[in-house]
Amino acid sequence: MKKLTFAIVLLAFFSSFSFKELSWVAIGDSITYLNDHQKETDNRITKGYMTMVVEKLPHIKYVNQGHNGWTSGGIANAIEKLNLTKADVYSIFLGTNDWWQGRPLGQLTDYKNNTGNNTVYGSFRIIVDKLRSLNPAAPIILITPMQRVDFVYLFNFKNNAFGSYKPKNGQTLESFAMAIDSIGKYEKFPVVDLYHTKGLEMENLVKFKRLKNPQTGAYTNYRFPDFINVPFNPETDEYPYPVTSIDMTYDGLHPSDKGYELIARPLIKIMKRY
Repeated sequence: MKKLTFAIVLLAFFSSFSFKELSWVAIGDSITYLNDHQKETDNRITKGYMTMVVEKLPHIKYVNQGHNGWTSGGIANAIEKLNLTKADVYSIFLGTNDWWQGRPLGQLTDYKNNTGNNTVYGSFRIIVDKLRSLNPAAPIILITPMQRVDFVYLFNFKNNAFGSYKPKNGQTLESFAMAIDSIGKYEKFPVVDLYHTKGLEMENLVKFKRLKNPQTGAYTNYRFPDFINVPFNPETDEYPYPVTSIDMTYDGLHPSDKGYELIARPLIKIMKRY
C-alpha cells in the first residue's frame, strides 16, 4: 500500500512539471506545405519541420498553413480568407517566392507605418496585425528564407529557377532574409535565420547537378558552383537531380529530411520556452 501511495505521489509530482498543450499555426509556402504532402515530392521526404518539432515536443499540435508558390503578398492579400485560428504560437516562413517573383522589398518604414501590400515589409505588417488580432499574447516566430541553388520541379521540368547565387530583379535573396530579421529585431520576435545557418550553404544543398557536358553531350555530375553556367534543356534533358544527388534539398530548393532537421532544431529550442 505504501509503495502504491508513493508511486501516486511521484506521478503527481512529475505531472506538475508536464507541458500544457499548445496550438501552433505555421504560415508559409511550399516548404511548409510539403510537411503533410510527401507524395508531391515523389516521397523524397518522409517528414517536414513541423512533424519533427512535435515529435520532440508532443504537447504541441500544429496547423499547416503552407501554400504552394505563395508570397507574403499573396498571404497578406488572402489573410481574411485563410481561416486562420487563434493559437498559442505562430510562425511565419516566407520570402523565397517574394524574391523569385521580383516583389519590391521596401523598407522597414513600410512595416512601421503599415503602408500596405505593395512591399514585402508592408505584407509582413498585414500578416502580423492579423495574428495579433487573433491572440495578442501569442509569440510570433519569424523564419528567414534559406539559400537555394537551381530549382527544377520534379513533375514539370519547365518549372525551373536559378539559385540565390545571383540577384533577381536587382535584389538578393539575402536582403529578404535580412529584412525579415530586421522586423524580428524591431518587434523583439524570435528569428530563425536559415539563410545564415551552418550546413545550409549553397554548396551543401545538392551533391551535384546531372547535366549534359556541352562539349561531349555525355551526362556529367557537376558540383556547385560548376553547374551554374551549364545549360539545361527541359524539353530534352533528364531530370538533373536524381535521388543520389539529394543533400540538404532534394531539388535545389525544397529541403530533404536532412534539411528539415536543420530547420526544426532551432524551432525546438525556441518552442521549449513556451
